[in-house]
Amino acid sequence: MAGSVWDPLVDRLSGDGFERRKVAYFFSSPDLEFQPEIMARKMNVLLNTRLSAQEPGPQPEPQVMDRYLNPLLIAGAYAFYREHRADLTLIHEKYGVPGEVLTALMLLESRLGMTVGDYNGFAILASMALAGDFEFIRDRMERTDLSPETLDWLRKRTREKGDWAYEELKALIRYAKGTGQDPLTIRSSVYGAIGLCQFMPTSAEHYGRDGSGDGRVDLFETRDALYSMANFVAEHGWKDSMTEEQKLKVIYRYNHSESYALTVLAVADRIAKTRELFGG
Repeated sequence: MAGSVWDPLVDRLSGDGFERRKVAYFFSSPDLEFQPEIMARKMNVLLNTRLSAQEPGPQPEPQVMDRYLNPLLIAGAYAFYREHRADLTLIHEKYGVPGEVLTALMLLESRLGMTVGDYNGFAILASMALAGDFEFIRDRMERTDLSPETLDWLRKRTREKGDWAYEELKALIRYAKGTGQDPLTIRSSVYGAIGLCQFMPTSAEHYGRDGSGDGRVDLFETRDALYSMANFVAEHGWKDSMTEEQKLKVIYRYNHSESYALTVLAVADRIAKTRELFGG
């Protein structure tokens, strides 16, 4: 039997066509705990961003994150590029996305596959889906001096984030079934991104590609992750002939941060220069 706190989510999932017995089994896990603090953390970030943008004065300019240009990290990225050069060449031919860009993305997303998150993706997304009601997190908000307009905005955004997490939870369950995994065992980032490429589960469904040819899309496998990343970047319009500004807009779609996009292209450029230096 599912714990009572999860009953609304069990009902919602079974109403959307998931087998009730299986869903109830997932939510009966003794290790699965409702964590409203996850939604609270996200909403505090969004609220602070909103309030900062409303403050008078110039906003800070996006900057390349210099820590990713550390020579040791660039050397590691170049070694990764060399190791996977054959696959990256084939991927460039198929999708038109350079291996240096994919390696740079992999470096920023998961330190070249070494850090894929220590969180339970199912618990993260289930908790956020259930916490779509602002009352679950009201007493966890860091700011208390909020206008009625801001409170209305918070209620709306919390509901939207809850619905977003619910769709991602459904996608995670489908992803797990397609890869033959238990969804309760899939590691994720703090907000549910999975795999070496750190896709949200809906992105895994839409952009995921089987690079290894084993009939599955496993984003914790390097080839599948690289092919999937290339497909994402290509579908968002990447062309080698683009201007720098156009390329930045494409990379921005991967992670909505201008500093992130600048850093990816800066790392890719360093990898390319290293390759030219060593002729490999």
